[in-house]
Amino acid sequence: MKHIATVSAAIALLFSINTHADDRFKDIKIVPQKLTHSTYMFTGAGGNIGVSAGEDGILIIDDQFAPLADKIEKALSEIQVGEPKYIINTHYHGDHTGGNEHFSQSGTIMAHHNVLKRLQSNPKVDQKALPVITYDDGISIHFNGTTMNVVHLKPGHTDGDSVVYWSDDSVVHMGDLFFKDHFPYVDLKGGGSVIGYRDNVAAVLKRINKDTKVIPGHGTLAAKDDLMKFKIMLDDSINWMQQQLVQEHSLEKMKKQGLPASLQAWSWSFITEDKWIETLYYDLKK
Repeated sequence: MKHIATVSAAIALLFSINTHADDRFKDIKIVPQKLTHSTYMFTGAGGNIGVSAGEDGILIIDDQFAPLADKIEKALSEIQVGEPKYIINTHYHGDHTGGNEHFSQSGTIMAHHNVLKRLQSNPKVDQKALPVITYDDGISIHFNGTTMNVVHLKPGHTDGDSVVYWSDDSVVHMGDLFFKDHFPYVDLKGGGSVIGYRDNVAAVLKRINKDTKVIPGHGTLAAKDDLMKFKIMLDDSINWMQQQLVQEHSLEKMKKQGLPASLQAWSWSFITEDKWIETLYYDLKK
């Protein structure tokens, strides 16, 4: 009886945890924003989703958290009947790949080789959620009357980042190589690099034009000017940290004095000023 009671308590706790996880997302709405005749940006919780919908079917770029999959599917159905044929993962983080298992039932997942490796190494990720098609430098997808060029860049946010360019320069989806108006998360344990991140942003800036609609990993729809401001912030942050390191200031001293006033407004709940200083310090002091 004691064993049964223990098992029952464990099941109840597990149910409680899962219910709490779902409750986090119960009030989240998936909001579509039309960018071109066949392209949309979906916002909700987690990474922004890029959508191509047209005569060839539906393709999505990233799929947010697992508990939101049904809501994402419903939002897609309000644009066009059918389920996604293809799912592109811009990198491996769960707020961009959580819906993989759900959408893999009808679609094919593709990502950089390193995304597959990192998802495979996580025992919590089901085999069904893994990319089926992987690439090295990139892949081109000819779909709904346009070509989407998926390009892998050097380590920046992670070691498996992809950017998706529409061939007519109308749209670019940057994954987490762009946190609009905020300090970015650079996943150093996931192969990320502050310098590489900045250089990747610079590479995108060279490729797009002033009319290109820029889908950030997080934040509202942006334009080239927004991305340029973001790149300047990265430059200023890197230059500041390099000066601190030359002067052999300790991490504690840097945190105490804080960032220059021009950078402080970029702080937010996830990457605070202290967290950004730590990221710069641990990466650039090597």
